[in-house]
Amino acid sequence: MSDSNSTYFIPDPSRWPLVGSIALFLTFIGASTMLNGSGFGTFIMGIGIAVVVYMFAGWFAEVIGESLQGKYNQQVDVSFRWGMSWFIFSEVMFFAAFFGALFYARQLSVPWLSGEGAGALTNMLLWPDFVMDWPILAIPDENAFIDSLFYETIPAWGVPALNTAILLSSGATVTFAHWALKNGNNRALCWWLFATVLLGFTFVYFQAGEYYHAYTELNVKFSSGIYGSTFYMLTGFHGFHVTMGATMLTVILIRSMKGHFTEHNHFGFEAVAWYWHFVDVVWLGLFIFVYWL
Repeated sequence: MSDSNSTYFIPDPSRWPLVGSIALFLTFIGASTMLNGSGFGTFIMGIGIAVVVYMFAGWFAEVIGESLQGKYNQQVDVSFRWGMSWFIFSEVMFFAAFFGALFYARQLSVPWLSGEGAGALTNMLLWPDFVMDWPILAIPDENAFIDSLFYETIPAWGVPALNTAILLSSGATVTFAHWALKNGNNRALCWWLFATVLLGFTFVYFQAGEYYHAYTELNVKFSSGIYGSTFYMLTGFHGFHVTMGATMLTVILIRSMKGHFTEHNHFGFEAVAWYWHFVDVVWLGLFIFVYWL
């Protein structure tokens, strides 16, 4: 990192924002046409996703190169920290919306449908036999919705509890890696990072198995009422974040093996560690409110 704090860093003109815009345009155009039954849309979306990956790889490689060349001063470091902080805050709001939907369904709409509060008339006229329960294992008109019924929920003290232990352990290993980095022990840093990456992808593996079991044997699907939709939205987006976090940790591991970080200059590591701890905290909320309660 440059020692100069008197100048404001201005990056060179970059093509990556334009590449990213084209990539997102192709991805969303392809996805929308695919959802409307066009087989060609899948091809367009695939190209868009490939360009997104290319954009991320190229842009981050460029930023890493600028950092190693000493172009960044303290002002840039502060900007990076604020940028990552606001990004994580936006992710907090993202998950808060889905947790809010779950809370609304469980604490408000389901009681209303059973006749409590403002739902008394709805219950009396439409579904007088509706029973307040969560999750909703039976729909009043079962003959009309028989394909959407599921048989049972996923027990909290099986794979979810195991994945909780895995993620909490990964939070500890990434913290040990940070301590090793601050003490200048690059060998320990790499080993603890490797353990974190291994735990992260192990979590994804077990969650994929859980999804297969839920979909094929328990009939838990997006069509399985509010329980199925909130379950997959919350756990699915979290699984995506774990996958992305483990991928970023893999990049940080490779950079650590190349000696890119020092005791006093390692925000790239810190940013990913912040993100990983955020993922851990979100999972605790999921385990408690989606699986356990």
